[in-house]
Amino acid sequence: MEKPPPGDPRVFFAAERTLLAWVRTGLTVMAFGFVVARFGLFLRLLARQIGQGVDAAELHNHIATGIGIVLVLIGVACFIFGAVEHRRFVATLPAADVPRAQAAIFPVALSLLLALFGIALAVYLVV
Repeated sequence: MEKPPPGDPRVFFAAERTLLAWVRTGLTVMAFGFVVARFGLFLRLLARQIGQGVDAAELHNHIATGIGIVLVLIGVACFIFGAVEHRRFVATLPAADVPRAQAAIFPVALSLLLALFGIALAVYLVV
């Protein structure tokens, strides 16, 4: 396989696509974590309606909430890992490979902003 010529922006854009893949993965894992956490609440309400013991329902709720919080934090880790790796890789590129009209900070800022929202969601689920 031949190497791309110098000044080829495809390498930079491939790095951005990789970062956005990490962002998609993080969002998916976070959303799944939120659903799992809220499913425990549904199980608790269902147990009360059918007259099952409240203790078992509370245990299921706590387990589901804990698993949901862990999944949300894994999603946050995906955001942070993707942003760090993207910045590390872009720093190794020659200046000719980075398009001038492209600000490399925007995808990283998006990733870190979503990480902050994920941390806020985890705190919300804890409370």
